[in-house]
Amino acid sequence: MKGALVIFVAMVVIGIVLYVTDVVYYRKHHRGNLPDDNAGGAPAPAQDSEESDDRTLNESSGICCGAHTVCEKTNLSPLTGEIVYFDDEELDRFKGRAEDEYSTEEIEEFRDVLLTLLPQDVAGWSRSIQVRGITLPTEIRDELLMIVGELRKI
Repeated sequence: MKGALVIFVAMVVIGIVLYVTDVVYYRKHHRGNLPDDNAGGAPAPAQDSEESDDRTLNESSGICCGAHTVCEKTNLSPLTGEIVYFDDEELDRFKGRAEDEYSTEEIEEFRDVLLTLLPQDVAGWSRSIQVRGITLPTEIRDELLMIVGELRKI
């Protein structure tokens, strides 16, 4: 019985410590990110620019604003209609083609471009391909998703 009482008291003490830590530290430093804090729908005033950047990156919707390097490196959706070429202008001839209509040689052409890109350019290349109206072959799309998944882990 004494053992159970000691465990209960220890759990209560740990709970109190965690609650105080939450109130004192977490809520103070992450004020704008709490859903209860901003019930009126108006944006909370930024304390400083660093906190504002953190809030933008950690939006509850999960949509990146595109203004940060982290977002640009891992976001595969086109944020703008701007076309950026990665020394791959020859791929424009595949515009409008379905993903299963590529020959082996054409798939290898896509693979050569993908494998010669710098890691930081992979997501940008994917966005550029989408904006240009080119559908990637299924094999290349799978490889691209695998590469971007690995980059996200870094």
